[in-house]
Amino acid sequence: MIPFNVPPKAGNEKAYVLAAIDCMSLAGDGPYGKLCQEWFEKRLQVRKTLFTPSCTAAIELAAILIDIKPGDEVIMPSYTFVSTANAFVLRGAKIVFVDIRSDTMNIDENLIEKAVTNRTRAIVPVHYAGVSCEMDSIMAIAKRHGLFVIEDAAQGMMSSYKGRALGTIGHFGTYSFHETKNYTSGGEGGLLVINDDCFKIRAEIVREKGTNRSQFFRGMVDKYQWVDVGSSFLPSELQAAYLWGQLEKASAINNNRLEIWHRYYDALLPLQQANKIGLPYVPNDCSHNAHMFYVKTVSLDKRTALIKHLEACGIKAVFHYVPLHTSRAGQYFGRFEGEDCNTTRESDRLVRLPMWYGLPEADQARVIKAVKEFYQ
Repeated sequence: MIPFNVPPKAGNEKAYVLAAIDCMSLAGDGPYGKLCQEWFEKRLQVRKTLFTPSCTAAIELAAILIDIKPGDEVIMPSYTFVSTANAFVLRGAKIVFVDIRSDTMNIDENLIEKAVTNRTRAIVPVHYAGVSCEMDSIMAIAKRHGLFVIEDAAQGMMSSYKGRALGTIGHFGTYSFHETKNYTSGGEGGLLVINDDCFKIRAEIVREKGTNRSQFFRGMVDKYQWVDVGSSFLPSELQAAYLWGQLEKASAINNNRLEIWHRYYDALLPLQQANKIGLPYVPNDCSHNAHMFYVKTVSLDKRTALIKHLEACGIKAVFHYVPLHTSRAGQYFGRFEGEDCNTTRESDRLVRLPMWYGLPEADQARVIKAVKEFYQ
């Protein structure tokens, strides 16, 4: 069986984890944690990043920093993972879902302004498959209405929009290092990118359980104490050590994934030209990271049949999100603004093919052959 995903291994992860254990301190923000954060700040060209236990934690941290309160509204696509919404629901917010574009699967920037009310506090664009949302339009809407923008760039490490790294355009950006992502910190992991300097100090405090512990270790205060709300958003040094082993080879991992992505695309393009499938679309002003490769079938029934066919060929392919607004919790905690023209229809058509660092060419050829055979 060709698996859908294999967590990436760059080579030095085990050695660094063992070295972290030998340092006798497994608490967060140790040597490897600092190396990772410095790497991100240099790579992303931002002043402040905070490594977190997960992307979920990073979004929750952002929700606290902008003081989301009961009754506030937050705009986002329904086609996303539940963490995008949960972070704000936990603070009492109402989620306002907006339809997606059929080409990129991202939130339709032309529908966002219609969803803004006097209760709206934030917009959360989700960069699906590492392909950017139309951020200039979104930032302009946010500026007109005095809203925060929190980029859910869980899938977007090494992707960019008009030359700017995803996660560095809004007030905050969040990344995921779950084992299904291009880079992992040992199963889980995340990052909060802080693009507004006024949040830098408070972010450290909230992340450290509401204490000024970071300031204490920098010698800014003579003792640390409880000064604000907060929670435990600090990952262990083991996670950082594992991730550092991947960041050392970040470009090699990215290049390999892009090669695989383009091999899929070129081989399956004739099927799209014959109107049998749809392929991913990347706007000209975006660069992507080959986070996933998907095809779109003409219907849900056809998708089900394709997945079964691939399974019979020894290939694990999967669909993706069930739109949040169709779920019980989504209907209770949110509402869909406008008409669902694309969200449900496009999500019913999408099939993700095996995609991971080091996927052998022979296995990829098997996948391509199986898809072509299905449509013959």
